[in-house]
Amino acid sequence: MKIIQTHIVPEDIESVRFSDYAIKIFTIISSRNGIKKAIKRGDFLIDGVSAETGTWIKPGQIITLNEQEIELPVYHMVIPVVYEDDHIAVVNKPAGITVSGNRFKTVENALPFNLKKSMEDDALGRPGPVHRLDSQTSGLLLIAKTRRARINLGHQFESRKIKKRYRAVVKGEIRNPGRIISDIDGRSSETDYIPVKSVQSIKNGYVTLVDLFPGTGRTHQLRRHMAESGHPIIGDKLYGEPGDLFRGKGLFLAAVELTLDHPCDGVYLNLRIDDPEKFGSFMDREERRWYRLNG
Repeated sequence: MKIIQTHIVPEDIESVRFSDYAIKIFTIISSRNGIKKAIKRGDFLIDGVSAETGTWIKPGQIITLNEQEIELPVYHMVIPVVYEDDHIAVVNKPAGITVSGNRFKTVENALPFNLKKSMEDDALGRPGPVHRLDSQTSGLLLIAKTRRARINLGHQFESRKIKKRYRAVVKGEIRNPGRIISDIDGRSSETDYIPVKSVQSIKNGYVTLVDLFPGTGRTHQLRRHMAESGHPIIGDKLYGEPGDLFRGKGLFLAAVELTLDHPCDGVYLNLRIDDPEKFGSFMDREERRWYRLNG
């Protein structure tokens, strides 16, 4: 067990229960719910004994916040690292692998194999993703390596300061930029889109390369919005059409740009990657086939 923070209760403390006291002292945990979870895990000790939510605080008590040091499996899979320092990293997640979850082959389990260990005092036991991408979606994934970074990035996501741009290939022709606003699972959701290029297609009439900018972060938002608009993403087994599936090609959706303020020094970061190679190949192939048939 690793001690993260130690606090000695001052002599002039008023009568207060531990859960109410801890939220004011251990600010490294940003919410009351986080405090309760840490108490339940046994992360807090008072004079060497596990703290409870209703424990009454007394002067002179020594309170420690600890991190459970558990040996977790490491998945030896190479993942391209786009950016890395002691606080954060950004990796290019491959399509077909989940970010995290109750399985061995995840991006989270592969991070220790691909990233350098942080030398900061508040380094996390192992780096962790701070947002999700669908299993079939590839692209930029933001990772926290320190507690300070994880808290700050959480606040940036909550206030929508972090911006993401996705690139997709969709069915049909889109000529003009637009915005899609709808309810997803009872919650308001918003996506902006800008067409990049359209080519004629024998099977689909047209296919369009498009930039997508989610204003909210609902489950499968981009996939659902594009399907609702009549332009499902090519390769989408869940929201698309059977004729738009291509064996071995997967989903034509990738997170290609990420902008944020660095969580520790405030420097503006704009990170980009190229489209997956299959995007251009697919567009070129569809166009060639159409011209071959129609002259």
